[in-house]
Amino acid sequence: MTAPSTAEADADAADAHDAWPAAAYARDDGAGARNRLLVLPSVICSRLVADRIADAVPGAVSAGHDHGCAQLGADEEQTERTLTGVATNPNVAGAVVVGLGCEGVQSDRLAGALADRGVPVRELSIQGVGGSDEAVDRGVDAATELAASAPRTTAADLGDLTVGVVSSDLQASTVDCADPLIGAFVDRVVDAGGRVVVAGTERLRPHGDAVRETMAEDVAARYEEVIESSPSRTAGLTRRASARSFDELARLWGERPVRDVLPYGAPATHESGVALVNAPTEFAEASTALAAAGAHVVLHATGDGIPTGHPVVPVCKVTGDAETYAALQGDIDVDARTADVADLSTLVGRVVGGERTRAEEHGLTTFAISRAGPSM
Repeated sequence: MTAPSTAEADADAADAHDAWPAAAYARDDGAGARNRLLVLPSVICSRLVADRIADAVPGAVSAGHDHGCAQLGADEEQTERTLTGVATNPNVAGAVVVGLGCEGVQSDRLAGALADRGVPVRELSIQGVGGSDEAVDRGVDAATELAASAPRTTAADLGDLTVGVVSSDLQASTVDCADPLIGAFVDRVVDAGGRVVVAGTERLRPHGDAVRETMAEDVAARYEEVIESSPSRTAGLTRRASARSFDELARLWGERPVRDVLPYGAPATHESGVALVNAPTEFAEASTALAAAGAHVVLHATGDGIPTGHPVVPVCKVTGDAETYAALQGDIDVDARTADVADLSTLVGRVVGGERTRAEEHGLTTFAISRAGPSM
C-alpha cells in the first residue's frame, strides 16, 4: 500500500469512510472477521487426518501442530489452553476436533471445553472410529454438517475489534518506521473502545524496570509473574533489544497504557486497551498466541518480509524496509515508508470486511505453539 496522490485524496477519504463499519460475521458474543471452519487435531498423531478432512471440505482449514503427546505439566496445560483459545477465536464458526485416542490432550475433553464456550463442535478419535480412513470419512461428514449452517452477518467498527500485533525483528526500518505506524493505529483502536494484544515480549526483557513503571501496581505484578518468571527463548534478540530504549520498543503499541498481561494461549479479558501476551517474536508461535487471545486480525511488522499468515486470523504484513518491499511487494500489505495511519485503518477495515491479505491470496499459513517446558 502506498500513500495516495493529491488528486486521489478525496477518493481515498471516501474509501476510508466506507471501510468502517465493516461487514462481519455475527457471533453470539460479537463479530468475526472470517468464517473459518476449523479442523483441529488434538495431537500431532492426528494432524494428517485433520489435513485430509479440511482438504475435502470447501472453506475448512486445519491447524496441524507437533504437540499433545508426551508433554509434561505446564507444557501440556499450555498446549491445551492454546488449542482451546484458537478454536474459540471469533473468526471460527465451528470446529471438528480430531484425536488419536491415547494422547495427553484428549480430543473429547478439548471438544467439551469448546462446547462449554459456545463453539459448534464435533469430535472423533482415530482409534475410536476404527482407523484413519474411517476417521477421514466421519470427519468430512461432521465438517460438512457444520459448514451447512448459513452465516449471519453484522457490522463491526474499530471499537468491536481485538487487534493482534507483533514485531519480529529489531531492524531500524522496523523499530523506527513500521512499529510507530502500527502504534498510531493501536491508539485509534483503543480510543474507539477496542482491544489490542501485543506479542513479542522478549524484546522487553532488558527493560523490565521501565516496563513496570508504566503499569498499574497489579499489572506490574502480573508482568513479573507471567513474563519475567518464564525463560527467554532468543537470547540474541534480547541482547540486541538492550541497545534500544524502552520508549523506542513501546512505539509498537502507541501511547496507551498496558492494562493486562496474558500467559501464552490465554484469551484476552480486558474490556478495552492494550495487553501484553507472553509470546516470542518468532512469527508462527506469536500469531498463534494472538489468535488464542481472540485477535480478529494480526498486524505483523517485519523487516525481512516474512510472507506467511495464519489459518484462523488474517495477517497484514507491514514493512518499513525499502529493499524488502522492492523484493517482496506481492507479499507485503503495507509499505510503512509511504502509508499513514488512515491508510492502515482503511486496509484493516477492508480486511475485516472480507478483503484477503497477501498471505491469504497466496494460501500461505503456518501454525505453531510455544513450549512451556520439557517434553518426553
